[in-house]
Amino acid sequence: MASITAFKKDLSPKQREELLRALKARFEKNMNRHKGLEWVKVQTKLEGNTEKLWSLNEMERTGGEPDVVGQDKKTGEYIFYDCSAESPKGRRNVCYDREGQEAREKKGVHPEGNAIDMAAAMGIELLTEEQYRELQKLGNFDMKTSSWVKTPSDIRKLGGAIFADRRYDHVFVYHNSAPSFYSVRGFRGSLRV
Repeated sequence: MASITAFKKDLSPKQREELLRALKARFEKNMNRHKGLEWVKVQTKLEGNTEKLWSLNEMERTGGEPDVVGQDKKTGEYIFYDCSAESPKGRRNVCYDREGQEAREKKGVHPEGNAIDMAAAMGIELLTEEQYRELQKLGNFDMKTSSWVKTPSDIRKLGGAIFADRRYDHVFVYHNSAPSFYSVRGFRGSLRV
């Protein structure tokens, strides 16, 4: 997989047009995720922020299917989450963070990267457990996969990391060692625009 940081953080006019078309179609198809919000206002905000558009394109490119899930009433920012049915395909097989990845690589095992560094390179944040639970109120996500979520520092200091999924019509949050990685575990992100 090519390093995400190798891409310039600006989109061509054609890429912008394609991304905005995909985001608009998803927005209109899933109105339950953003009741009371209007696409034209979201698009105006997006068009004024090329770096955030680039981040949304990275979310899209890696299979996240980003969509608006709310608006911060204080700042006016629109909040996007990865809304793909399963954990984004282009972000799976990753350890939780660089320390976990390096521990694996010392053993001769090479994951695709790590969630923390990949999210930072994309300009997004990992969903927190609370955000993940909010997402699950909008639909059924990660029915066959799982997603790393932002791990509290006290858990991480002890070598662990947390991930979540949906099984048996319930959202489960589990723990694993940070060096763990699986073909069905990726991460979901959020972006404020």
